[in-house]
Amino acid sequence: MSIVHSDEFGQFQQDSATPHTSRVVTKWLQERSSDFRHLHWPPKSPGMNIIEDIWDALLHAVEERSPSPRTPMDLLTVLQDSWCDFPPRYLQTLVESMPRRFESLLRDRGGP
Repeated sequence: MSIVHSDEFGQFQQDSATPHTSRVVTKWLQERSSDFRHLHWPPKSPGMNIIEDIWDALLHAVEERSPSPRTPMDLLTVLQDSWCDFPPRYLQTLVESMPRRFESLLRDRGGP
């Protein structure tokens, strides 16, 4: 795994959405299960996945761009530039928000 933690195991997070539970994905996960910890997320809990916040911020950056990207390559460039413009503190804040997100999930008994 290219992203590892201090214990040398990566973490794979999924939300049990239908594409994530297909036979192909399930087989892939089983074949590589010794490479990472598999974190099962409750279905329909996008608030538990910080990538949703990042995607929203990238979408906002694209929408604010003037001129708007006109080609797929323009879009890629805007996304890459926007990613590089994220202050490291923004990403750290998202990571640090996980305990609060877990508390909320537990309080709501796994509901959205």
